[in-house]
Amino acid sequence: MPEQVRSTPDIAAVRAAAGRLEGVAHRTPVITSSRLDSDLGLRLFLKAEHLQRTGSFKFRGAYNALSTRVGPAGVVAFSSGNHAQAVALAARVLGVPATIVMPSDAPAIKLAATRGYGADIVLYERHTQDRAAIAAEISERTGAMLLPPFDHPDVIAGQGTAALELLDQVGPLDVVITPLGGGGLLAGTCLAVRATCPDAVIYGAEPAAGDDGKQSLDAGRIVRIDVPHTLADGAQTTALGELTFPVIRREVRDIVRVDDGELIDAMRSLAATCKAVVEPTGVLAYAAARSLRSELAGLRVGVILSGGNVDLARYAALIAD
Repeated sequence: MPEQVRSTPDIAAVRAAAGRLEGVAHRTPVITSSRLDSDLGLRLFLKAEHLQRTGSFKFRGAYNALSTRVGPAGVVAFSSGNHAQAVALAARVLGVPATIVMPSDAPAIKLAATRGYGADIVLYERHTQDRAAIAAEISERTGAMLLPPFDHPDVIAGQGTAALELLDQVGPLDVVITPLGGGGLLAGTCLAVRATCPDAVIYGAEPAAGDDGKQSLDAGRIVRIDVPHTLADGAQTTALGELTFPVIRREVRDIVRVDDGELIDAMRSLAATCKAVVEPTGVLAYAAARSLRSELAGLRVGVILSGGNVDLARYAALIAD
């Protein structure tokens, strides 16, 4: 099994990742809405990563990591869905095999897409089995590269390119908010924002039922929780990463808790106003911006919409009045 690199990336790594991703990943658009600006009393810039390849920002980190380190034995990863699809497609683009450990209750659309990109899937029970241990055993047995969903320097650097693009597209921002699960996107965002827009305030947004990030930030150490029950399946992580937490602790102002009702309201708002179909995890940062509107009044606020992989029947049921 290839040795796993455990060093924290920097802005140079984010910029190098941007170079690797050019012409491979989409340069996703930024959505603006005068109606939302008026309703919230701020200037909102929505980075549309739900329109990225595989339907989420995860393709950035997966391709960046595999393009620099994967060998002919391929890759094994574990994911509730978006990292799974990203690794599967990146492996297909690079011509190597991929095995993904996924929960048996993952959204059907994510399971189907991962298989469609050519990966083999190993199912596990989310609340009783250890997905990381299952993936590690496969890696040891096959020699495949083990690529975790967030706690890897190349993944963090790749995810940071979304914020780097956002700032290039819209200029300086007062505030940047990203969803938070294990911290790959938020840590990468911190690296990009602090280097290019040093005065900006950075927030994370996580499910209220899975607030290990907020607990960790307040405690000054990584706090581990049980698998949370939340609509935001992409943020059902139990702890921040050893690489992501120090960056988040150093750079993030606060982490906003968002409950499932707020996620549904945010999904409904984006559908009605921007005609954007965004999954529950993908609207975490937008929901946080809505809850912080009084504090953010008059400011230029960047928000990453992190994914759009949601079963349409379930989506329709969630946003129905």
